Amino acid sequence: MHARLVPLFVGLAISLSDAASAQWLNYPTPGIPRTADGRPNLTAAAPRMPDGKPDFTGMWRVETLLPCDDVRRMCTDLPISTQFGNLGAGLNGGAPYQPSVQERMKQRGPADDPYTRCLTPGGPRMHLLPTMKKFVQTPGLLLLLNEFNISFRQVFLDGRPLPVDPNPTWNGYSVGRWDGDTLVIESIGFRDDQWLDAAGSPLTNSGKVTERFHRPDYGHLTIDVTIDDAKAYTRPWSTAIRLIAVPDTEMLDAQCLENEKDVPHLLNAK
Repeated sequence: MHARLVPLFVGLAISLSDAASAQWLNYPTPGIPRTADGRPNLTAAAPRMPDGKPDFTGMWRVETLLPCDDVRRMCTDLPISTQFGNLGAGLNGGAPYQPSVQERMKQRGPADDPYTRCLTPGGPRMHLLPTMKKFVQTPGLLLLLNEFNISFRQVFLDGRPLPVDPNPTWNGYSVGRWDGDTLVIESIGFRDDQWLDAAGSPLTNSGKVTERFHRPDYGHLTIDVTIDDAKAYTRPWSTAIRLIAVPDTEMLDAQCLENEKDVPHLLNAK
């Protein structure tokens, strides 16, 4: 992630805090496991649906955050992780970019990022945004809601196949199936100009994303992500995104374009 993106997050944090007094930001989540002192018990057993399948319903954010003294994140900033800047961080050799992709990425700056320009970041990048996520699960549908731009993804669990030759969209088309206690989600049909991270790692309209959701206990969720996109990478590659539950709070209405002041400065700084 570029250091010049920091003002964008600071501005978002200020705008969100102004609305805090009118929101349910400190309201106890009903029905969750708690310790003897009343605090949420994040190591309790994971909740389950009536059919016995794991229930991913809840509020989430990334688990491992950049330290407050990092040049890319200040203590007043919204939560971000290393993967926000580079989804392939920690992989041996990094993501396996096609040579032409590496050249294009060198020409990109923070003002080119769709997220910086308040456009919807598609696919798995939604998990890494510094705004809160809320998952709502029913037997036939998993909704992935995000505060950023009041956006959403739909994962259909009703047995339907992926569409043939879909019209490209921001968040693609997603269907899920169960592999034991793991939900396997396959997604296709993304726009050709998606970014997976602030570094500009692409996701093209030929890409297929597979996510494996696993909730080992109440407070933790691991999403193993595999990117299969021959237009952008020399081979499929995988990484793990780890989320942590955020109980006793609710979502805010966060529209990025409302009173946006940062992008013109980023354009001048490129």
